[in-house]
Amino acid sequence: MPLIRVKLKTKASRQKSYTDFYRREVVFQEGDMVLLEVSPVKGVIWFRMRGKLATRYIRPCKVLQRVEYVSYKLALPLEMERIHSVFHVSMLRKHVLDPNKVISKPNIEISEDLFYVNQLVQIVDTQIRKLRNKEIPKVKVL
Repeated sequence: MPLIRVKLKTKASRQKSYTDFYRREVVFQEGDMVLLEVSPVKGVIWFRMRGKLATRYIRPCKVLQRVEYVSYKLALPLEMERIHSVFHVSMLRKHVLDPNKVISKPNIEISEDLFYVNQLVQIVDTQIRKLRNKEIPKVKVL
């Protein structure tokens, strides 16, 4: 073999060892819930997310099928029906539902004139914030 081919082969094997070391294989099954990552520029145009502090991920979507080795077809919400539903695996993150972080709805009774009554459960803490000329009382209520 010529010397150039030998050097190219050694260089390729070195690069392959670096990539294999840092690569992680991500595979989703049909029915898994994933988060779709969007960039801010695409977010303004396609996903109606604006501003610097907009979320990076769109709500959880269900994986319908694996299209190719690295792309998946998702079940997108109705407001995103104009968007192509096949995405590369680099744009997806696995959605893990933590039952401890689920917030239950409070039971609020609303009258016919659309007013409700605040009911205090417990006073947790009281503080007095002192400014130069004022004192502002603060009460933390459960």
